[in-house]
Amino acid sequence: MTDKEVSINGLPEAHWSDGIVGGYLRLAASGYIPARWYLPDLLPRSERAATTGHLSLEIVSHCWNYAHLLDFQLSSLVLFPPNKMSVTMTVYYCREDQATVDMLAFFGQQELVHVKWNWRALPRQQLFRRSIGRNHAARNTAADWIWFTDCDLLFRDKTIDTLGDLLQGRQDKLVYPSYEKVTPLLLDDHPMLNADAHEPAIVDIDSSVFYPTDRTRATGPLQIVHGDVARTNGYCESLPLYQTPSETWCKAHEDRAFRWLLRTKGTALELPSVYRIRHTTKGRYTGTAVNTGLRSSIRRFTSWLSERRQ
Repeated sequence: MTDKEVSINGLPEAHWSDGIVGGYLRLAASGYIPARWYLPDLLPRSERAATTGHLSLEIVSHCWNYAHLLDFQLSSLVLFPPNKMSVTMTVYYCREDQATVDMLAFFGQQELVHVKWNWRALPRQQLFRRSIGRNHAARNTAADWIWFTDCDLLFRDKTIDTLGDLLQGRQDKLVYPSYEKVTPLLLDDHPMLNADAHEPAIVDIDSSVFYPTDRTRATGPLQIVHGDVARTNGYCESLPLYQTPSETWCKAHEDRAFRWLLRTKGTALELPSVYRIRHTTKGRYTGTAVNTGLRSSIRRFTSWLSERRQ
């Protein structure tokens, strides 16, 4: 187990024009601007290893005020340990978040044959821009593949071992699970979201709460990237805004930008037992109670629309 403060120097400072630049990048990532303007030298297939045998995977997660969800994620690796892949579980966090510090200390004591715990502390302002940690992980990974995810995603049953089978000899830039099992939007009083009941411990979910949902692209928590692509091209490194520290948690618009830069939505894989806990109140929201309540209400409404469509 490793746990150390990450040094990421030379990052730009936030500026009043960030909103304008952010709008431009969201427009660009919709396909209105050629991705080659920002990433002309995308690693070609011929230079990507077609690795076979016992593969290595790095899973990269971020946690801020989500220790009770991180508990489920890390527990899923303990309860369903991989045998066919060697996993490095990397968590970026801030030492100001004591609940997460305590959770990581607990799991750092759990010894697994094919899992290595890798804790990376960041200053709060760098943690709040998720693509900063993701880019750091991409550039420094030694794994065959790297899975960028969120701490509300669980790897149960044969998830990792099946992934190891499916990735044999593949050279795709980006792959993703074709479906995931999700909860409805859970309210704060749901047992899975009761942080007070989640002191560091090995915990599991009630799988009957979850239902399958198809995925058509590699969304933010489902981006599994070829290690050579990650090491060569980073994670939105060529877009300075997405490497800019922030005083508040940034909405993850860089997920779409990353797919745009790679020129792909990803290749779907029939990967079982990927579970995600969906929740009404975002622990990472900052600001007034009115602001947080409004954002939670919007989240409930958009989720309701999405569920009606399905």
